[in-house]
Amino acid sequence: MADEKAARRYAAAIFSLARDAKLEARVGEELTSVSEAIDGDAALHGFFVSPVLSRALKERTLLATFGSRVHEIVAHAVVLLVRKRRETLLGEIVRQYHALERAARGGEPLTVTTAHPLSAADLDALVKQLESRFDKKFDVETHVDPHAIGGVRVMMGDRLIDATVAGRLEDLARNLFAQRT
Repeated sequence: MADEKAARRYAAAIFSLARDAKLEARVGEELTSVSEAIDGDAALHGFFVSPVLSRALKERTLLATFGSRVHEIVAHAVVLLVRKRRETLLGEIVRQYHALERAARGGEPLTVTTAHPLSAADLDALVKQLESRFDKKFDVETHVDPHAIGGVRVMMGDRLIDATVAGRLEDLARNLFAQRT
């Protein structure tokens, strides 16, 4: 939770700089590319997150690897993460950055998770109902989680509505155990 909040602050700062430079999309793409490159190479990932290696060595290596390929906002952000020993936040920062990017385009991020894929008509009906209830436009992302068993879980920003069978079973178990003690 604390890491998510820290990542949100870093993402907001990066997004603010990118918006001022009118480079939101480019910075988002480049952040994603850097994160995927680091996560996609086991040696580079190990190097990037290693607490043993010096910050100066990491900075030099990252600037040599990505410095000329990405905008200075991205390069400086990655170097700042190294300086602050927050390298492990990069993936979450990218996710938060894209959420801010979607929100800036006019839609609040909305994640819909179901046990089975929703039909386009069902998803459309759900989104319209949520938009009218909360008087907002949403940028929808869908996920399938077989562990949900059935029902739907909706995440709007920091708000969670869990109407899944798995969620109900967890609530029931929690209540039963609470009554026993």
